[in-house]
Amino acid sequence: MTVLMLINRLAHGGAERSLVELLPFYARDGVHPIVATLAPAPNDLERDVIDAGFDVHVVRGRQFAFRSRDVRGLISAVRDLRRLIRNVKPDLVHTNLFAADIAGRLAAARLPVATLTSIVGNTYAPERLDDPNVTAMNLRACRIIDKWTGRAVNDHFHAISHAVKESAQAALKIPDDRITVIHRGRDGVRLGRGSAERRAAARHALGIEPDAEVIISVAKQEHRKGLGTLIDAVARLAPRRAGLVMIHAGLEGHATDELQHQIEKDGLGDRVHMLGYRSDVPELLAAADVFVFPSLYEGLGGSVIEAMALGLPIIASDTPALQEMLEPDRNALLVPPLRAPELADAINQLLDDSARRLTFAARSREIFEERFTVERSAARMLDLYTRVVDEHHAKQSAKQRRRRALS
Repeated sequence: MTVLMLINRLAHGGAERSLVELLPFYARDGVHPIVATLAPAPNDLERDVIDAGFDVHVVRGRQFAFRSRDVRGLISAVRDLRRLIRNVKPDLVHTNLFAADIAGRLAAARLPVATLTSIVGNTYAPERLDDPNVTAMNLRACRIIDKWTGRAVNDHFHAISHAVKESAQAALKIPDDRITVIHRGRDGVRLGRGSAERRAAARHALGIEPDAEVIISVAKQEHRKGLGTLIDAVARLAPRRAGLVMIHAGLEGHATDELQHQIEKDGLGDRVHMLGYRSDVPELLAAADVFVFPSLYEGLGGSVIEAMALGLPIIASDTPALQEMLEPDRNALLVPPLRAPELADAINQLLDDSARRLTFAARSREIFEERFTVERSAARMLDLYTRVVDEHHAKQSAKQRRRRALS
């Protein structure tokens, strides 16, 4: 089976990391994966894919973002992608992220190929309008286009969590039999395990004292990740926890300037270390005592999976997707979003209770092995690929029989 996997670009995000981690397992089990992007991303993630021997086709030379003023960009992307589909003749076109979803569906329309879209976030959730970078008009337009193209072209949808499935069904009116939930996974071999030796080495490399109390967050610096609430919680704890240190890894984003201003205003320059993008996130996780994920809403939370793989106790927002991933009071404490006092209290509780941290840490690793390995995700995705392609062929054969009967 040949699968053309279309994504906006191989940027450093959860959807991109998930796609890349799945590729070797697809190839091992007989699938020929071809990656197509709407723009180049000359970074280590893209280089890793190419170095591993997988095809990467850049459909366009510049990023196509779906905007009304970029209609020519959409037409060009669809034309070039349609040419690629005809050349490689895939059995399935699998799209990820909005721009790739729209371009991929329009390109595949009326071609003899099955189509599948992965829904990776709560794209049309009301909470998105709390983000100053999102407008109601643009969100409504995107939803209309997404709904129309999905109903007209898509054979099936994949949701990365039940929370995402419910959100997508409410917004896009997808029938229950056309959407399947399969959690994403991470490569446990790449991540490794946490250990005292690894912790000590990671702290030494970061210049962090061996007895410091280290909390870590990993996320892009965007409003929806709730990092301002976490910094506020650290400010509340700093006077009573002399050894508290927060490290954060993640690309700069729309919230970066605001976060830096907050750190300076609260006098946390020696407590909060915003490291930006890091390729060594597993080592950063190994250095930490507690992983904190204060996101306002989430599709699943790839960095939470990685933290569980490293055996970290978790503090996270009490939102549907994170409730689905985590086990309250077994490996995690859940706190309402945007509630800095409650978040500070949860951090304080875990840092004060080493026995509880160890219990949570052990259960985190167990949950990872039981539910979130890349091997498990790949096996279930391959089953879905086979089912979608088989059902597509059956539908096409039925249409041909009807045409012959009418002729």
